[in-house]
Amino acid sequence: MAFSTSWSQYNYHVFLSLRGKDTGKGFGDHLYTALEQAGFHTFRDDDEIVRREELDIELQKAMQESKLFLVVFSKDFASSTWCLDQLVKIMDLRRRSFPHHIVVMPVFYVDPMLVSDQADSYAAAFASHEENSKEKAEIWRAALREVSDLGGMVLQDGCIRYQAEFVQDIVKEVRKKLNRPIVHTPSHLIGIESRIADIDLWLQDSSSVPIGIIYGIGGVGKTTIAKEVFNLSLDRFEASCFLPNIRETSKQPNGMGFLQKQLLNTVLYDKNVKVNNEADGSNKIKDAIGCRRVLIVLDDVGHLEQVNMIVATWDWLYKGSKIIITTRHKRLLKDDKICRKFRIEELGDDESLQLFSQHVFGKANPNDGFMEHSLRAVKYCCGIPLALREWGTFLSDIDISEWNNALDKLEAILHNGIFKVLRVSYDSLKDDLARRLFLHIACFFIGMESDYVTKILDGCELFAKAGIQDLVDRFLLTIGENNRLIMHPLLRDMAREIVRQESPDDPGRRSRLWSHDDSISVLRENTVCVYFCASLAPFSFFISHLSLMFYELVGEVLKYLT
Repeated sequence: MAFSTSWSQYNYHVFLSLRGKDTGKGFGDHLYTALEQAGFHTFRDDDEIVRREELDIELQKAMQESKLFLVVFSKDFASSTWCLDQLVKIMDLRRRSFPHHIVVMPVFYVDPMLVSDQADSYAAAFASHEENSKEKAEIWRAALREVSDLGGMVLQDGCIRYQAEFVQDIVKEVRKKLNRPIVHTPSHLIGIESRIADIDLWLQDSSSVPIGIIYGIGGVGKTTIAKEVFNLSLDRFEASCFLPNIRETSKQPNGMGFLQKQLLNTVLYDKNVKVNNEADGSNKIKDAIGCRRVLIVLDDVGHLEQVNMIVATWDWLYKGSKIIITTRHKRLLKDDKICRKFRIEELGDDESLQLFSQHVFGKANPNDGFMEHSLRAVKYCCGIPLALREWGTFLSDIDISEWNNALDKLEAILHNGIFKVLRVSYDSLKDDLARRLFLHIACFFIGMESDYVTKILDGCELFAKAGIQDLVDRFLLTIGENNRLIMHPLLRDMAREIVRQESPDDPGRRSRLWSHDDSISVLRENTVCVYFCASLAPFSFFISHLSLMFYELVGEVLKYLT
């Protein structure tokens, strides 16, 4: 039966690169035949083939049309400049295929240390190469080191009696790697390379801490970045699993059991694994990940208990395994001895304009006549990719004559797609006190000195000092210069939209009023519902503690009424 793959754009499943003189009539032949018999359409290249111009063209075409590259490292592989040049091309192709990397799978017919360190026969070969060109020799050395870092399959002592079994093991591994699903990422990824560079280095370092925390404000691109590094690293691990939407899935009936089963199905390549209950799932996960090098992504984690139900202790992990967690809470894990933290920063002005323009105009810069409006939109989004994409998509079908009105509307009422994503952070606050504290600050206290605000809100029994720190940890608030409270404009608007939705048509029935116009309107109509004063503390408290704010408000009201 022919092998079925989703990679239909590739003409070859496997590109087999080897040194024919070392392996061609034995191991290489057996491996090629086994791959073909297993249904893998395989292109074979070795350095003994007589080169013709048309064959070289066919070879380059085959490289472009192959999904997985098997490179067999034998004793005299490094003696062949053809093999070394081919390896450089393969590794370059792997880099250029970013973000959906082709798979490079080393097969070591010799001790892998000979390849990575260029020792013994490899050392002798490079001594000769360096006499001809030190520059080219260094390029070859770099390629050997890079491919060695990917890991691979090793023939036990090169014993002939193990070869048949080894060939079948390779075929099984090829099947696993080609069956691994690439997770979907959005189009027009701007600034992604710089943001994943440190994460990628951590993933490559098998001796580093096993846990990576990707954290930042909602909508900043944590999930997208996790997907990119996941796709980038598929061929570095024996098994990989991306578990999305942990926060929401865990709320569903038997949600954690579903996640446990999904992990086991993926890591074990067995869709028939059964999980009787959460305890049973934990035991099976312990066995599954304790004997293989795995990469697991736990996306959108709300609290540590969700992680513990999937991987109860890091001691379960096999050496070199990695777990990536995306979260909006930077203190999800406090032990820096077992985790590395990566904060995802907002996009810069130029990056923001480029992303916005890609979604509106299909290119990196705005069309003529649109720059001023585009800069206004970009400024409001403050570097949040989610907002830039949503606004860009919304405005792409609107004529320029209508942009001012459209932007006014977007600034007045937060786009629903952005609101839903940002509200997750609000809903995940631990209790009603924390949510009230957040809304109070968003409506009344942005820009004010933290100690002053704490004194006021502590009088309302909101435990403001600890609450403010929790908001900071969850990227809902920032302490800026002079100890003043700063909130991202989109988070501020999300909070105020929550209040507006309490009574969309009647401001007097909302729990909070911050707009001068709304305040004057309800005072004129005598319809205000004084939630802030009446429900949190006696009126006398606010007279004594908020006199300055009260008189400022009265002054503004009198100014408007007279």
